[in-house]
Amino acid sequence: MTTPDNLIETRDLVVHMGPQHPSTHGVLHLKLTVEGEKILGAEPDIGYLHRGTEKIAENLLYHQFVPYTDRLDYMCAMSNNLAYVMAVEKLLETELPERASYIRVIAAELSRIAGHLMGIGAWAVDLGAMSILLYAIREREMVLDIFEMLCGARMTLTYLRVGGVRYDFTDECAAACRDLIKLMPERLDEYERILNKNRIWIDRNKGVGVISAGDAINLGLSGPALRASGIDWDIRKDEPYLVYDRLDFDVATGTNGDSLDRYLVRMEEIKQSLRIVEQAVEQMPAGPFVVDDPHIVPPPKPGVYKNMENLIHHFKYVSQGFSVPKGEVYSAIEAPKGELGVYIVSDGTEKPYRLKIRVPTFMNLQAMDHLCTGGYMADVIATLSSLDPVFGECDK
Repeated sequence: MTTPDNLIETRDLVVHMGPQHPSTHGVLHLKLTVEGEKILGAEPDIGYLHRGTEKIAENLLYHQFVPYTDRLDYMCAMSNNLAYVMAVEKLLETELPERASYIRVIAAELSRIAGHLMGIGAWAVDLGAMSILLYAIREREMVLDIFEMLCGARMTLTYLRVGGVRYDFTDECAAACRDLIKLMPERLDEYERILNKNRIWIDRNKGVGVISAGDAINLGLSGPALRASGIDWDIRKDEPYLVYDRLDFDVATGTNGDSLDRYLVRMEEIKQSLRIVEQAVEQMPAGPFVVDDPHIVPPPKPGVYKNMENLIHHFKYVSQGFSVPKGEVYSAIEAPKGELGVYIVSDGTEKPYRLKIRVPTFMNLQAMDHLCTGGYMADVIATLSSLDPVFGECDK
């Protein structure tokens, strides 16, 4: 309608993006308040993939919950396994064999590489660049091949266990890691030749979804989303766990806090993860890959037992599990998307009394309103993709 001075009066509209929108990956609903093409507010509506994971954990034996952690950030299952088993081990005050610590580092960093490759590939597809996803999947398959050598699975792995890992790291796995380390720099150069000077990619990401260092901290961001704003915080460095303090690597940070910096940080993190894997493979000592504690770890090869006592113990472990001392603990790791923490309250039985998971996707997603407000409709998808959300962990 027109006003007395013949100016057109506009009204704010609420546009619903998702959950069917292909670039919201099926399970995110964004309520966008818009004025024309300009975003005045963005409200994430989540919960479409909620499965009650934390309540399930409270009704399972400690060792039975590990497979459920695979289904959190299903692009990076090893990291989920690691955060959970480390929390249980902290309650048990269990000290890992050195070999198991090195194996876990390799598994976690390979998971980071696989997650970042998929994140960058899906991000590019969301903005119309199909080729990068195909290239990224090509390299990610090499990582999944290593996982298959380790544990026989490729995506939902259940490889880490309380007290160590399920199977030893073989010479075949070491050779496959070296092949990956040798090949990846050339392939990453290929990605950068395609994207880093591509004016469409740059225009869609540079200056889009900007967040300052102070705002990033106040909103609880972590991982690449935080480091892209210039905050040099990485749990692997600042609160080291496993054997990260023995390994040489750099923390990738950005300067502008925009979507482009979040991309550049992830690319650099892939390179640093390759450095970590290389060092861990070469430094890995011989020795056991699980703790020598029959109350926590059953015989290493189910179905092959030296005596009846071992057979009885295995069935008791499967059916009754192990008890954990009373207490509460919080343990966090640097997952590919940020801080992944597990809080457990134990009442001294074989099951957690309470279990809560601090997942980075949920925390990072609350920044969407801040990141999108003042931008345009076309920028929403670039901003969302730059956070690399996975709703298996967001909704839980």
